[in-house]
Amino acid sequence: MRIHRHHTAVAPQDRGSVVAIGNFDGIHLGHQAVIGLAGERARVLGVPHAVLTFEPHPRSVFRPDDPPFRLAPFRTKARLIERLGADLLFSLHFDLDFAKESAETFVDRVVIEGLGAREILVGRDFVFGNKRRGNPALLQELGAKLGFAVSVIDPIRRADGEKAYSSTRIREQLQSGRPREAAAVLGRFWEIEGRVQHGDQRGRTLGFPTANMGLSDYLRPQVGVYAVRAGVPGPDGHTTWHDAVANLGMRPTVGGLDLRLETHLFDFSGDLYGRHLRVALVDFLRAEKKFDGLPALKDQIAKDSEAARVILAKEPPTADQ
Repeated sequence: MRIHRHHTAVAPQDRGSVVAIGNFDGIHLGHQAVIGLAGERARVLGVPHAVLTFEPHPRSVFRPDDPPFRLAPFRTKARLIERLGADLLFSLHFDLDFAKESAETFVDRVVIEGLGAREILVGRDFVFGNKRRGNPALLQELGAKLGFAVSVIDPIRRADGEKAYSSTRIREQLQSGRPREAAAVLGRFWEIEGRVQHGDQRGRTLGFPTANMGLSDYLRPQVGVYAVRAGVPGPDGHTTWHDAVANLGMRPTVGGLDLRLETHLFDFSGDLYGRHLRVALVDFLRAEKKFDGLPALKDQIAKDSEAARVILAKEPPTADQ
């Protein structure tokens, strides 16, 4: 997959694509449907399959004081989009100047002049342009005038009529300690990915060495202890998955001052410092609590580890995605 950070000077072979457009935070099953349909149309037409998205997420530009909310930072988003078979990813820089452009200007400057798009696919709730005036109906009107097709994908709904696939729903589920419900909407377990940092090595002294990571701009899920799968990417790009237990929290027993994800990989030996690690939340075990000293904490970690092993033994192997 070729990644373009700009819509200008696009090579001739990358123009004329079928393009799925959206923020696509999380790449949940609804997003996957839109991107997948774009791929089907591209194959029928014999043109490139493209995805166009925006970085940073527009919400962080309009509401910079909001707590972190991202489900899939760019690195994760790009990997998932590539797995869906896209040939091209256009990741356009979003700022207040970009937001001031009219919907018509966006179509002229990006869709027509930049990408030379053959066809566009968007979700029914897609909005764009100054004051969010652009919508699928306007896209279809402009497409009819300017010579590109527009397909609008209706949201997939449950039998009770409720919208099934929503990034907002996923955030709510993760923040209330329901990672399995979030996984049902995502189509996979939700992950936190980052570089392993040096900690205070207290876990090693307790007999449970941990890989420590900050959360950067990820959403803050419910603090507590989780059964997780930890993915260690190899030099060939393949990720090896290990059963593990993780504590997400402030570490009140030892007077911790920062939110941290500490992951103990079962039956693992190796140096992870400085390496990227993917931690997929499988099940919530318990809330974080302050223990009456390190011996009590050590005993609880042993119990948490055993509980996580039992849960993870029932899970199928994690696919490399």
